[in-house]
Amino acid sequence: MVPGSGKVLIVDDEKEIGLALAHLMRRAGLTALQAEDGEASLQSIRSEHPDVLIADYRMPGMDGMELLRRAKRLDEDLRVIMITGFPEVRGAVDAMRAGAHDYLTKPFNHHEVIQTVMRALGERACQRRSRTASDPAGFGGKLRTMLGPSDAISRLVEDVERVATSNFSVIILGETGSGKEVIARAIHQQSLRAAGVFAPVDCGAIPEPLLESELFGHERGAFTGANQQTQGRFEAAHGGTLFLDEISNMPLASQAKLLRVIQDKALYRVGGLRPVPVDVRLLAASNDDLQAQAEAGRFRPDLYFRLNEFTVRIPPLRQRKDDIPYLAMLFLDMTNAELSKRVKGFCDSALEALVAYEWPGNVRQLRSVIRRAVLLASDTVTEEHLEMDSRRHEEPVGPRDTGTELPLRTIVRRSTIRVERDAIARVLLQVGGNKAKAARLLQVDYKTMHGKVKEYGL
Repeated sequence: MVPGSGKVLIVDDEKEIGLALAHLMRRAGLTALQAEDGEASLQSIRSEHPDVLIADYRMPGMDGMELLRRAKRLDEDLRVIMITGFPEVRGAVDAMRAGAHDYLTKPFNHHEVIQTVMRALGERACQRRSRTASDPAGFGGKLRTMLGPSDAISRLVEDVERVATSNFSVIILGETGSGKEVIARAIHQQSLRAAGVFAPVDCGAIPEPLLESELFGHERGAFTGANQQTQGRFEAAHGGTLFLDEISNMPLASQAKLLRVIQDKALYRVGGLRPVPVDVRLLAASNDDLQAQAEAGRFRPDLYFRLNEFTVRIPPLRQRKDDIPYLAMLFLDMTNAELSKRVKGFCDSALEALVAYEWPGNVRQLRSVIRRAVLLASDTVTEEHLEMDSRRHEEPVGPRDTGTELPLRTIVRRSTIRVERDAIARVLLQVGGNKAKAARLLQVDYKTMHGKVKEYGL
């Protein structure tokens, strides 16, 4: 099973059930604690501080409901999962109203038990970390709920909270699909400019001749087709936040003009002669190391130092594997709601495959994989429902394809697709996932590259 962290306390007067549950928890990489009855459970809560309590609804002496109430008084964040027989589901509903996290009915499914516990662990971690003096509104908790309960995410959220209420320019570094725009929006929403506009600009998606007009606007008659005066993104974001995504793709000439606008707090529209005052906060994102780019002469050092008043680094998903089971369940629940389905969770091998995978597309790729898996699954997601590698289910081009069963046109098309996909994947790996750079190296336009990456699931 998946290595993880967390303590699970199990109390059940049926010894065999307690032992079976403890074995399941240990297989999942969790610490399993056991208690014989309610009083022993309370003592264990005081001394061991478990994260999750699994308790039988009916026990001699102190029953599950009384244990639930007393346990929550000792630790309000403790997640309590009740075990009940089918005739006692009504009692389980009462327990949910009293503060239980969830309930399981006997006989329970092993996979369902693991997924319920994993979900409880993730929610507990998010709730406890959000309860800080600097976060009375639960902002950090909401962000952790979106990104995961790992220590790496906790440090990331602390950085966001620290810089959000300032007016600092911020560089957000992270690989493709890691959530740079999520972080940028979170900084804006927690800032003193939250009532203003959040204006995102993808610097790699706008052709160089149009970039300055997009940023600074243009006057009527400035160029062919400029039939009226048009505001740029800077003016649109006046009083708010301008988010420059993939800023390393911005041409050096445009970088010089951007620096002048930042320093002067005023811009000239393309074709304009009068300065236009602007007041924006700048957030810039890149999947490149901008300092290394500046040192290599591929990014203006003066612009880098002006933007780098604070840096937020998003760790790739492969470096925070503890978040994968939590995020997988989050996306499963979201897709269940979207599709009106009731897929319960993941089998052992599927969860192991998710954690073992390196996720070059990070959280964005994980979400896509889970959405597709939930669409295909009927009860539980198995490894067969997961398609991390878009080539996995493709029929190979081999001797069988070279006969009369397939026309030559189909064989050539399949071979071309495979070669094209492999070439794009290699170049993307070489440039750290930067689609604009990959497009330049492969001598195709950005829109074509963007479409191919999406088509091939890269």
